[in-house]
Amino acid sequence: MAVNWGGIAGMVVFYLLILGIGLWASRKTRGSSNSERTMVADRNFGWVVGLFTLIATWVGGGYINGTAEVVFTPGWGLVWAQAPWGYSISFMINGLFFAKQMREKNYVTMLDPFQFKFGDRMGGVLFLSALTGELLWCAAILAALGSTISVILDLDQNMSVILSACIAAFYTFFGGLYSVAYTDIVQLVCIFVGLWICVPFSLTNDAVAPLSSTASQWVGTWETRLVGQWLDSAFLMIFGGVPWQAYYQRALSAKTPDHARNLSLVAAFGCFLMSIPAYVMGAVGASTDWNMTSMNLNKTDPYKTPGIILPAVVQYLTPPFIAFLGLGAISAAVMSSTDSSVLASSSMFVRNIYKNIIRPQASEREMGWVLRASIVVVATIATVMALTVESIYILFVLCSDFVFVILFPQFVAVIHVDKANTYGSAVAFVTGLLLRLTGGEPALHIPPCVLYPYYHPVDGQLFPFRTLASILTFLVLVAVSYITDAVFTRGYLDKKWDVFKCFVDGKRRRGLDVKSHTAHFEPLNGFKTEIITYKETTL
Repeated sequence: MAVNWGGIAGMVVFYLLILGIGLWASRKTRGSSNSERTMVADRNFGWVVGLFTLIATWVGGGYINGTAEVVFTPGWGLVWAQAPWGYSISFMINGLFFAKQMREKNYVTMLDPFQFKFGDRMGGVLFLSALTGELLWCAAILAALGSTISVILDLDQNMSVILSACIAAFYTFFGGLYSVAYTDIVQLVCIFVGLWICVPFSLTNDAVAPLSSTASQWVGTWETRLVGQWLDSAFLMIFGGVPWQAYYQRALSAKTPDHARNLSLVAAFGCFLMSIPAYVMGAVGASTDWNMTSMNLNKTDPYKTPGIILPAVVQYLTPPFIAFLGLGAISAAVMSSTDSSVLASSSMFVRNIYKNIIRPQASEREMGWVLRASIVVVATIATVMALTVESIYILFVLCSDFVFVILFPQFVAVIHVDKANTYGSAVAFVTGLLLRLTGGEPALHIPPCVLYPYYHPVDGQLFPFRTLASILTFLVLVAVSYITDAVFTRGYLDKKWDVFKCFVDGKRRRGLDVKSHTAHFEPLNGFKTEIITYKETTL
Protein backbone atom coordinates (compact mmCIF):
# COMPACT_ATOMS: atom_id res chain seq x y z
CA MET A 1 0.00 0.00 0.00
CA ALA A 2 1.37 3.40 -0.99
CA VAL A 3 1.89 5.73 1.89
CA ASN A 4 -0.45 8.72 1.85
CA TRP A 5 2.04 11.47 2.62
CA GLY A 6 -0.70 14.09 2.44
CA GLY A 7 -2.63 12.28 5.16
CA ILE A 8 0.49 11.97 7.28
CA ALA A 9 1.22 15.66 6.85
CA GLY A 10 -2.33 16.53 7.86
CA MET A 11 -2.09 14.46 11.02
CA VAL A 12 1.29 15.90 11.98
CA VAL A 13 0.17 19.51 11.46
CA PHE A 14 -3.03 19.14 13.44
CA TYR A 15 -1.35 17.10 16.19
CA LEU A 16 1.27 19.80 16.64
CA LEU A 17 -1.45 22.46 16.63
CA ILE A 18 -3.45 20.72 19.37
CA LEU A 19 -0.33 19.99 21.41
CA GLY A 20 0.85 23.59 21.11
CA ILE A 21 -2.52 25.02 22.15
CA GLY A 22 -2.71 22.62 25.07
CA LEU A 23 0.72 23.54 26.38
CA TRP A 24 0.05 27.24 25.84
CA ALA A 25 -3.16 27.00 27.90
CA SER A 26 -1.32 25.11 30.66
CA ARG A 27 0.48 28.31 31.63
CA LYS A 28 -2.69 29.37 33.47
CA THR A 29 -2.12 26.66 36.07
CA ARG A 30 1.67 26.85 36.14
CA GLY A 31 2.98 27.16 39.67
CA SER A 32 -0.45 26.57 41.23
CA SER A 33 -0.94 23.85 43.84
CA ASN A 34 -4.73 24.24 43.89
CA SER A 35 -6.26 21.01 42.56
CA GLU A 36 -9.68 22.64 42.16
CA ARG A 37 -8.17 25.17 39.79
CA THR A 38 -7.01 22.31 37.61
CA MET A 39 -10.45 20.66 37.74
CA VAL A 40 -12.82 23.63 37.26
CA ALA A 41 -10.51 26.34 35.84
CA ASP A 42 -11.29 29.04 38.43
CA ARG A 43 -14.98 28.94 37.36
CA ASN A 44 -14.48 31.75 34.88
CA PHE A 45 -15.65 30.30 31.55
CA GLY A 46 -17.68 32.81 29.54
CA TRP A 47 -19.76 32.33 26.40
CA VAL A 48 -17.01 31.64 23.87
CA VAL A 49 -14.83 29.16 25.76
CA GLY A 50 -17.78 27.78 27.71
CA LEU A 51 -19.91 27.05 24.65
CA PHE A 52 -17.12 25.51 22.61
CA THR A 53 -15.95 23.27 25.41
CA LEU A 54 -19.50 22.15 26.30
CA ILE A 55 -20.25 21.17 22.71
CA ALA A 56 -16.98 19.24 22.67
CA THR A 57 -18.30 17.09 25.55
CA TRP A 58 -19.83 14.81 22.93
CA VAL A 59 -18.44 15.99 19.60
CA GLY A 60 -15.22 14.13 18.96
CA GLY A 61 -13.77 11.15 17.14
CA GLY A 62 -16.29 8.62 18.47
CA TYR A 63 -19.21 10.96 17.83
CA ILE A 64 -18.51 11.72 14.17
CA ASN A 65 -16.98 8.35 13.19
CA GLY A 66 -19.69 6.40 15.03
CA THR A 67 -22.51 8.39 13.44
CA ALA A 68 -21.15 7.84 9.93
CA GLU A 69 -20.65 4.15 10.74
CA VAL A 70 -24.25 3.49 11.77
CA VAL A 71 -25.74 5.42 8.80
CA PHE A 72 -23.51 3.41 6.43
CA THR A 73 -24.06 -0.03 8.00
CA PRO A 74 -26.67 -2.15 6.16
CA GLY A 75 -29.64 -2.89 8.39
CA TRP A 76 -29.06 0.18 10.58
CA GLY A 77 -29.05 3.41 8.61
CA LEU A 78 -30.36 6.84 9.51
CA VAL A 79 -33.26 5.36 11.46
CA TRP A 80 -30.88 3.99 14.07
CA ALA A 81 -28.40 6.89 14.13
CA GLN A 82 -29.83 8.19 17.41
CA ALA A 83 -26.69 9.34 19.19
CA PRO A 84 -26.42 12.92 17.82
CA TRP A 85 -29.99 14.00 18.60
CA GLY A 86 -30.13 11.85 21.74
CA TYR A 87 -27.03 13.39 23.30
CA SER A 88 -28.17 16.84 22.15
CA ILE A 89 -31.42 16.42 24.09
CA SER A 90 -29.37 15.35 27.12
CA PHE A 91 -27.81 18.83 27.06
CA MET A 92 -31.29 20.35 27.32
CA ILE A 93 -32.26 18.09 30.21
CA ASN A 94 -29.08 19.02 32.05
CA GLY A 95 -29.69 22.70 31.43
CA LEU A 96 -33.33 22.63 32.51
CA PHE A 97 -33.08 20.41 35.58
CA PHE A 98 -29.54 19.94 36.85
CA ALA A 99 -26.79 22.35 35.70
CA LYS A 100 -27.99 25.42 37.59
CA GLN A 101 -28.58 23.47 40.81
CA MET A 102 -25.14 21.89 40.65
CA ARG A 103 -23.38 25.18 39.94
CA GLU A 104 -25.25 26.98 42.75
CA LYS A 105 -23.76 24.54 45.27
CA ASN A 106 -20.22 25.12 43.94
CA TYR A 107 -19.62 21.43 43.46
CA VAL A 108 -16.27 20.47 41.95
CA THR A 109 -17.21 17.07 40.47
CA MET A 110 -20.44 15.35 39.56
CA LEU A 111 -19.97 12.91 42.45
CA ASP A 112 -19.87 15.63 45.13
CA PRO A 113 -23.65 15.68 45.77
CA PHE A 114 -23.67 11.88 46.08
CA GLN A 115 -20.97 11.88 48.72
CA PHE A 116 -22.38 14.88 50.54
CA LYS A 117 -25.81 13.26 50.83
CA PHE A 118 -25.18 9.52 50.67
CA GLY A 119 -21.76 9.42 52.30
CA ASP A 120 -18.21 9.11 51.05
CA ARG A 121 -18.19 5.36 50.58
CA MET A 122 -21.54 5.11 48.82
CA GLY A 123 -20.30 7.86 46.53
CA GLY A 124 -17.20 5.74 45.98
CA VAL A 125 -19.36 2.82 44.88
CA LEU A 126 -21.22 5.03 42.41
CA PHE A 127 -17.85 6.25 41.16
CA LEU A 128 -17.39 2.83 39.56
CA SER A 129 -20.41 3.38 37.30
CA ALA A 130 -19.23 6.84 36.32
CA LEU A 131 -15.69 5.57 35.70
CA THR A 132 -16.94 2.76 33.48
CA GLY A 133 -18.79 5.22 31.28
CA GLU A 134 -15.84 7.59 30.97
CA LEU A 135 -13.39 4.79 30.15
CA LEU A 136 -15.66 3.34 27.46
CA TRP A 137 -16.16 6.81 26.00
CA CYS A 138 -12.43 7.45 25.89
CA ALA A 139 -11.83 4.02 24.36
CA ALA A 140 -14.43 4.75 21.67
CA ILE A 141 -12.61 7.96 20.77
CA LEU A 142 -9.23 6.22 20.53
CA ALA A 143 -10.77 3.36 18.53
CA ALA A 144 -12.03 5.95 16.05
CA LEU A 145 -8.44 7.09 15.66
CA GLY A 146 -7.35 3.54 14.94
CA SER A 147 -9.86 3.29 12.10
CA THR A 148 -8.62 6.59 10.69
CA ILE A 149 -4.98 5.51 10.75
CA SER A 150 -5.74 2.20 9.04
CA VAL A 151 -7.20 4.13 6.11
CA ILE A 152 -4.60 6.89 5.86
CA LEU A 153 -1.44 4.79 5.66
CA ASP A 154 0.05 1.38 6.13
CA LEU A 155 1.28 2.04 9.64
CA ASP A 156 0.70 0.06 12.81
CA GLN A 157 -2.57 1.57 14.00
CA ASN A 158 -1.98 0.37 17.56
CA MET A 159 1.14 2.50 17.74
CA SER A 160 -0.81 5.49 16.43
CA VAL A 161 -3.50 5.06 19.10
CA ILE A 162 -0.84 4.86 21.81
CA LEU A 163 0.94 7.95 20.47
CA SER A 164 -2.27 9.99 20.43
CA ALA A 165 -3.18 8.97 23.97
CA CYS A 166 0.30 9.92 25.17
CA ILE A 167 0.14 13.38 23.57
CA ALA A 168 -3.33 14.11 25.01
CA ALA A 169 -2.28 12.90 28.46
CA PHE A 170 0.91 14.97 28.24
CA TYR A 171 -0.67 18.42 27.94
CA THR A 172 -3.58 17.47 30.24
CA PHE A 173 -0.95 16.43 32.79
CA PHE A 174 0.30 20.02 32.90
CA GLY A 175 -2.73 22.17 32.08
CA GLY A 176 -5.84 20.42 33.40
CA LEU A 177 -9.19 21.85 32.31
CA TYR A 178 -7.64 24.99 30.85
CA SER A 179 -5.76 22.89 28.29
CA VAL A 180 -8.86 20.78 27.63
CA ALA A 181 -11.07 23.82 27.05
CA TYR A 182 -8.74 25.72 24.72
CA THR A 183 -7.97 22.64 22.62
CA ASP A 184 -11.74 22.06 22.42
CA ILE A 185 -12.05 25.34 20.52
CA VAL A 186 -9.46 24.25 17.96
CA GLN A 187 -11.04 20.81 17.77
CA LEU A 188 -14.51 22.08 16.87
CA VAL A 189 -13.20 24.56 14.32
CA CYS A 190 -11.18 21.77 12.69
CA ILE A 191 -14.17 19.41 12.56
CA PHE A 192 -16.60 22.02 11.29
CA VAL A 193 -14.33 23.40 8.58
CA GLY A 194 -12.56 20.16 7.65
CA LEU A 195 -15.66 17.99 7.30
CA TRP A 196 -17.97 20.54 5.70
CA ILE A 197 -15.34 21.21 3.03
CA CYS A 198 -15.29 17.47 2.28
CA VAL A 199 -19.06 17.14 1.87
CA PRO A 200 -19.54 18.74 -1.60
CA PHE A 201 -16.47 16.99 -3.06
CA SER A 202 -17.60 13.58 -1.83
CA LEU A 203 -21.17 14.12 -3.05
CA THR A 204 -20.01 14.94 -6.57
CA ASN A 205 -17.47 12.12 -6.95
CA ASP A 206 -18.09 9.89 -10.00
CA ALA A 207 -18.21 6.79 -7.81
CA VAL A 208 -21.11 8.16 -5.76
CA ALA A 209 -24.70 7.69 -6.90
CA PRO A 210 -27.23 10.45 -6.09
CA LEU A 211 -28.35 10.05 -2.48
CA SER A 212 -32.00 10.25 -3.51
CA SER A 213 -31.59 7.09 -5.60
CA THR A 214 -29.92 5.11 -2.80
CA ALA A 215 -32.16 6.15 0.09
CA SER A 216 -33.17 2.54 0.74
CA GLN A 217 -29.52 1.78 1.56
CA TRP A 218 -28.76 4.58 4.02
CA VAL A 219 -32.15 5.56 5.50
CA GLY A 220 -32.67 2.10 6.90
CA THR A 221 -35.94 0.26 7.38
CA TRP A 222 -38.40 0.75 10.21
CA GLU A 223 -39.55 -2.54 11.70
CA THR A 224 -42.43 -2.33 14.14
CA ARG A 225 -41.23 -5.38 16.03
CA LEU A 226 -38.03 -3.50 16.91
CA VAL A 227 -39.76 -0.42 18.33
CA GLY A 228 -38.94 -1.52 21.89
CA GLN A 229 -35.23 -1.73 21.10
CA TRP A 230 -35.38 1.64 19.32
CA LEU A 231 -37.03 3.34 22.29
CA ASP A 232 -34.65 1.67 24.73
CA SER A 233 -31.65 2.89 22.77
CA ALA A 234 -33.08 6.41 22.45
CA PHE A 235 -33.82 6.77 26.17
CA LEU A 236 -30.40 5.33 26.95
CA MET A 237 -28.66 8.11 25.03
CA ILE A 238 -30.98 10.91 26.16
CA PHE A 239 -30.97 10.17 29.89
CA GLY A 240 -27.72 8.20 29.96
CA GLY A 241 -26.07 11.34 28.60
CA VAL A 242 -27.03 13.40 31.67
CA PRO A 243 -24.80 12.40 34.64
CA TRP A 244 -21.33 12.71 33.10
CA GLN A 245 -18.27 14.20 34.73
CA ALA A 246 -16.93 15.16 31.29
CA TYR A 247 -19.96 17.46 31.00
CA TYR A 248 -20.04 18.71 34.58
CA GLN A 249 -16.35 19.57 34.78
CA ARG A 250 -17.23 22.13 32.09
CA ALA A 251 -20.66 23.23 33.37
CA LEU A 252 -19.30 23.73 36.89
CA SER A 253 -16.63 26.01 35.42
CA ALA A 254 -19.21 28.52 34.17
CA LYS A 255 -19.13 31.97 35.75
CA THR A 256 -22.64 31.78 37.25
CA PRO A 257 -25.41 29.18 37.77
CA ASP A 258 -27.60 30.86 35.15
CA HIS A 259 -24.67 30.83 32.75
CA ALA A 260 -24.23 27.08 33.26
CA ARG A 261 -27.90 26.52 32.41
CA ASN A 262 -27.92 28.80 29.35
CA LEU A 263 -24.69 27.38 27.97
CA SER A 264 -26.16 23.87 28.16
CA LEU A 265 -29.32 24.84 26.28
CA VAL A 266 -27.42 26.53 23.45
CA ALA A 267 -24.83 23.71 23.30
CA ALA A 268 -27.64 21.27 22.45
CA PHE A 269 -28.12 22.93 19.06
CA GLY A 270 -24.38 23.18 18.42
CA CYS A 271 -23.94 19.49 19.21
CA PHE A 272 -26.50 18.41 16.63
CA LEU A 273 -25.24 20.86 14.01
CA MET A 274 -21.77 19.31 14.23
CA SER A 275 -23.19 15.86 13.42
CA ILE A 276 -24.70 16.79 10.05
CA PRO A 277 -21.50 16.21 7.98
CA ALA A 278 -21.14 12.77 9.57
CA TYR A 279 -24.73 11.89 8.65
CA VAL A 280 -24.15 13.01 5.04
CA MET A 281 -20.82 11.20 4.68
CA GLY A 282 -22.26 7.99 6.07
CA ALA A 283 -24.95 8.19 3.39
CA VAL A 284 -22.29 8.95 0.78
CA GLY A 285 -20.38 5.84 1.81
CA ALA A 286 -23.52 3.72 1.36
CA SER A 287 -24.07 5.26 -2.09
CA THR A 288 -20.54 4.61 -3.35
CA ASP A 289 -19.38 1.93 -5.76
CA TRP A 290 -16.08 1.25 -4.00
CA ASN A 291 -14.78 -0.74 -6.99
CA MET A 292 -14.52 2.59 -8.81
CA THR A 293 -12.16 3.99 -6.18
CA SER A 294 -8.48 3.29 -5.49
CA MET A 295 -9.26 1.49 -2.23
CA ASN A 296 -7.77 -2.00 -2.02
CA LEU A 297 -10.95 -3.93 -1.20
CA ASN A 298 -9.01 -7.17 -0.72
CA LYS A 299 -7.29 -5.59 2.25
CA THR A 300 -9.79 -3.00 3.48
CA ASP A 301 -13.49 -3.65 2.89
CA PRO A 302 -15.73 -0.99 4.47
CA TYR A 303 -18.63 -3.43 4.64
CA LYS A 304 -16.56 -5.74 6.82
CA THR A 305 -15.16 -2.92 8.96
CA PRO A 306 -17.79 -0.14 8.81
CA GLY A 307 -15.96 1.87 11.46
CA ILE A 308 -13.54 3.10 8.76
CA ILE A 309 -16.22 4.63 6.54
CA LEU A 310 -15.74 8.29 7.46
CA PRO A 311 -11.97 8.43 6.86
CA ALA A 312 -12.49 6.24 3.76
CA VAL A 313 -14.92 8.75 2.27
CA VAL A 314 -12.56 11.61 3.05
CA GLN A 315 -9.51 9.96 1.54
CA TYR A 316 -10.91 8.20 -1.53
CA LEU A 317 -13.72 10.53 -2.56
CA THR A 318 -12.08 13.96 -2.18
CA PRO A 319 -9.01 15.65 -3.75
CA PRO A 320 -5.66 15.28 -1.93
CA PHE A 321 -5.64 18.75 -0.35
CA ILE A 322 -9.23 18.38 0.87
CA ALA A 323 -8.36 14.95 2.28
CA PHE A 324 -5.43 16.63 4.03
CA LEU A 325 -7.87 18.93 5.86
CA GLY A 326 -10.50 16.27 6.56
CA LEU A 327 -8.23 13.53 7.87
CA GLY A 328 -6.20 15.99 9.89
CA ALA A 329 -9.39 17.34 11.45
CA ILE A 330 -10.55 13.83 12.41
CA SER A 331 -7.21 13.05 14.02
CA ALA A 332 -7.13 16.32 15.94
CA ALA A 333 -10.69 15.78 17.14
CA VAL A 334 -9.82 12.33 18.46
CA MET A 335 -6.84 13.55 20.46
CA SER A 336 -8.59 16.61 21.83
CA SER A 337 -11.59 14.54 22.97
CA THR A 338 -9.38 12.02 24.72
CA ASP A 339 -8.07 14.60 27.17
CA SER A 340 -11.58 15.41 28.42
CA SER A 341 -12.46 11.86 29.47
CA VAL A 342 -9.02 11.30 30.98
CA LEU A 343 -9.31 14.45 33.12
CA ALA A 344 -12.91 13.64 34.10
CA SER A 345 -12.07 10.18 35.43
CA SER A 346 -8.92 11.42 37.16
CA SER A 347 -10.72 14.34 38.84
CA MET A 348 -13.41 12.08 40.30
CA PHE A 349 -10.84 9.65 41.63
CA VAL A 350 -8.64 12.30 43.25
CA ARG A 351 -11.39 14.34 44.88
CA ASN A 352 -14.06 11.75 45.64
CA ILE A 353 -11.98 8.65 46.32
CA TYR A 354 -8.44 9.63 47.27
CA LYS A 355 -9.24 12.79 49.24
CA ASN A 356 -12.57 11.80 50.78
CA ILE A 357 -11.90 8.12 51.50
CA ILE A 358 -8.28 7.04 51.19
CA ARG A 359 -6.38 10.04 52.53
CA PRO A 360 -8.53 12.89 53.94
CA GLN A 361 -5.44 14.71 55.25
CA ALA A 362 -3.89 15.00 51.77
CA SER A 363 -2.53 18.47 50.98
CA GLU A 364 -3.36 20.39 47.81
CA ARG A 365 0.15 19.74 46.50
CA GLU A 366 -0.21 16.01 47.11
CA MET A 367 -3.62 15.94 45.39
CA GLY A 368 -2.11 17.73 42.41
CA TRP A 369 0.50 15.02 41.94
CA VAL A 370 -2.04 12.23 42.49
CA LEU A 371 -4.19 13.87 39.82
CA ARG A 372 -1.29 13.80 37.38
CA ALA A 373 -0.56 10.16 38.18
CA SER A 374 -4.24 9.33 37.69
CA ILE A 375 -4.19 10.95 34.26
CA VAL A 376 -1.43 8.57 33.21
CA VAL A 377 -3.21 5.50 34.62
CA VAL A 378 -6.61 6.35 33.12
CA ALA A 379 -5.09 7.10 29.71
CA THR A 380 -3.31 3.73 29.81
CA ILE A 381 -6.49 1.79 30.68
CA ALA A 382 -8.54 3.52 27.98
CA THR A 383 -5.82 2.86 25.41
CA VAL A 384 -5.77 -0.87 26.21
CA MET A 385 -9.57 -0.99 25.83
CA ALA A 386 -9.39 0.87 22.50
CA LEU A 387 -6.95 -1.67 21.10
CA THR A 388 -9.37 -4.55 21.70
CA VAL A 389 -12.73 -3.24 20.39
CA GLU A 390 -14.45 -4.17 17.13
CA SER A 391 -17.08 -1.44 16.73
CA ILE A 392 -16.83 2.25 17.53
CA TYR A 393 -20.59 2.63 17.69
CA ILE A 394 -21.04 -0.25 20.13
CA LEU A 395 -18.59 1.42 22.51
CA PHE A 396 -20.37 4.70 21.83
CA VAL A 397 -23.66 3.20 23.09
CA LEU A 398 -22.26 1.05 25.90
CA CYS A 399 -20.60 4.03 27.55
CA SER A 400 -24.07 5.36 28.45
CA ASP A 401 -25.64 1.99 29.22
CA PHE A 402 -24.72 1.48 32.87
CA VAL A 403 -24.84 5.23 33.45
CA PHE A 404 -28.49 5.22 32.33
CA VAL A 405 -29.56 2.21 34.39
CA ILE A 406 -27.57 2.77 37.58
CA LEU A 407 -26.34 6.35 37.83
CA PHE A 408 -29.12 8.45 36.27
CA PRO A 409 -31.83 7.38 38.77
CA GLN A 410 -29.44 8.13 41.63
CA PHE A 411 -28.60 11.53 40.14
CA VAL A 412 -32.27 12.53 39.84
CA ALA A 413 -32.88 11.48 43.43
CA VAL A 414 -29.86 13.20 44.95
CA ILE A 415 -30.77 16.52 43.31
CA HIS A 416 -34.57 16.49 43.41
CA VAL A 417 -35.75 14.01 46.08
CA ASP A 418 -35.36 15.63 49.49
CA LYS A 419 -35.64 12.44 51.56
CA ALA A 420 -33.29 10.33 49.42
CA ASN A 421 -30.71 8.66 51.66
CA THR A 422 -27.91 6.11 51.69
CA TYR A 423 -30.22 3.16 52.39
CA GLY A 424 -32.24 3.87 49.27
CA SER A 425 -29.10 4.50 47.24
CA ALA A 426 -27.45 1.22 48.27
CA VAL A 427 -30.52 -0.93 47.60
CA ALA A 428 -31.16 0.86 44.29
CA PHE A 429 -27.57 0.31 43.16
CA VAL A 430 -27.82 -3.44 43.70
CA THR A 431 -31.25 -3.52 42.07
CA GLY A 432 -30.11 -1.63 38.98
CA LEU A 433 -26.96 -3.71 38.57
CA LEU A 434 -28.86 -7.01 38.81
CA LEU A 435 -31.62 -5.90 36.46
CA ARG A 436 -29.09 -4.76 33.87
CA LEU A 437 -26.82 -7.80 34.02
CA THR A 438 -29.68 -10.34 33.97
CA GLY A 439 -30.92 -8.73 30.77
CA GLY A 440 -27.69 -9.77 29.03
CA GLU A 441 -25.33 -7.88 26.73
CA PRO A 442 -24.30 -9.45 23.40
CA ALA A 443 -21.44 -6.97 22.89
CA LEU A 444 -19.83 -8.24 26.11
CA HIS A 445 -20.92 -11.88 25.50
CA ILE A 446 -23.18 -11.84 28.58
CA PRO A 447 -26.17 -14.17 27.99
CA PRO A 448 -29.61 -13.06 29.25
CA CYS A 449 -30.85 -14.72 32.44
CA VAL A 450 -34.27 -13.06 32.24
CA LEU A 451 -36.20 -13.25 28.97
CA TYR A 452 -38.47 -10.22 28.80
CA PRO A 453 -41.64 -10.17 26.66
CA TYR A 454 -41.06 -10.48 22.89
CA TYR A 455 -37.57 -11.94 23.39
CA HIS A 456 -36.10 -13.17 20.09
CA PRO A 457 -33.23 -15.70 19.91
CA VAL A 458 -31.50 -13.68 17.16
CA ASP A 459 -32.51 -10.08 17.85
CA GLY A 460 -32.31 -10.50 21.63
CA GLN A 461 -34.37 -8.42 24.07
CA LEU A 462 -37.04 -6.55 22.10
CA PHE A 463 -38.63 -5.16 25.25
CA PRO A 464 -37.08 -1.86 26.52
CA PHE A 465 -35.60 -3.59 29.53
CA ARG A 466 -32.92 -0.97 30.19
CA THR A 467 -35.57 1.73 30.53
CA LEU A 468 -37.60 -0.54 32.81
CA ALA A 469 -34.50 -1.21 34.92
CA SER A 470 -33.78 2.52 35.20
CA ILE A 471 -37.37 3.30 36.27
CA LEU A 472 -37.42 0.48 38.82
CA THR A 473 -34.06 1.58 40.20
CA PHE A 474 -35.43 5.07 40.83
CA LEU A 475 -38.66 3.77 42.40
CA VAL A 476 -36.72 1.44 44.69
CA LEU A 477 -34.43 4.27 45.78
CA VAL A 478 -37.37 6.56 46.61
CA ALA A 479 -39.40 3.83 48.33
CA VAL A 480 -36.56 2.57 50.53
CA SER A 481 -35.50 6.14 51.36
CA TYR A 482 -39.00 7.16 52.48
CA ILE A 483 -39.51 3.96 54.47
CA THR A 484 -36.20 4.27 56.33
CA ASP A 485 -36.83 7.98 56.84
CA ALA A 486 -40.13 7.23 58.54
CA VAL A 487 -38.69 4.38 60.58
CA PHE A 488 -35.86 6.45 62.08
CA THR A 489 -37.40 9.92 62.33
CA ARG A 490 -40.56 8.59 64.00
CA GLY A 491 -38.60 6.49 66.46
CA TYR A 492 -39.69 3.03 65.27
CA LEU A 493 -36.02 1.99 65.37
CA ASP A 494 -33.37 3.18 67.78
CA LYS A 495 -30.70 5.39 66.22
CA LYS A 496 -28.03 2.77 67.04
CA TRP A 497 -29.37 0.81 64.06
CA ASP A 498 -28.70 3.75 61.75
CA VAL A 499 -25.48 2.21 60.45
CA PHE A 500 -25.20 4.69 57.57
CA LYS A 501 -25.52 7.70 59.91
CA CYS A 502 -28.33 9.24 57.86
CA PHE A 503 -30.09 10.55 60.96
CA VAL A 504 -28.66 12.14 64.11
CA ASP A 505 -30.83 12.93 67.15
CA GLY A 506 -33.99 12.64 65.08
CA LYS A 507 -32.71 14.94 62.36
CA ARG A 508 -32.50 14.07 58.67
CA ARG A 509 -29.21 14.38 56.83
CA ARG A 510 -29.34 17.02 54.07
CA GLY A 511 -25.74 16.84 52.86
CA LEU A 512 -22.29 18.22 53.55
CA ASP A 513 -21.00 21.71 53.10
CA VAL A 514 -18.40 21.81 50.30
CA LYS A 515 -15.99 24.07 52.14
CA SER A 516 -16.20 22.94 55.77
CA HIS A 517 -17.17 19.30 55.19
CA THR A 518 -19.68 19.55 58.04
CA ALA A 519 -22.97 17.71 57.86
CA HIS A 520 -26.30 19.47 57.50
CA PHE A 521 -29.30 17.93 59.27
CA GLU A 522 -32.92 19.04 59.03
CA PRO A 523 -34.96 19.04 62.28
CA LEU A 524 -38.24 17.16 62.13
CA ASN A 525 -40.26 20.36 62.49
CA GLY A 526 -38.62 21.60 59.29
CA PHE A 527 -38.36 25.22 60.43
CA LYS A 528 -34.66 25.65 59.74
CA THR A 529 -31.53 23.72 58.87
CA GLU A 530 -29.03 23.06 61.65
CA ILE A 531 -25.32 22.48 61.07
CA ILE A 532 -23.71 19.79 63.17
CA THR A 533 -20.02 18.91 63.17
CA TYR A 534 -19.88 15.37 61.89
CA LYS A 535 -17.22 13.01 60.57
CA GLU A 536 -18.13 9.88 58.68
CA THR A 537 -16.73 6.62 59.92
CA THR A 538 -18.91 4.11 58.09
CA LEU A 539 -20.48 3.65 54.69
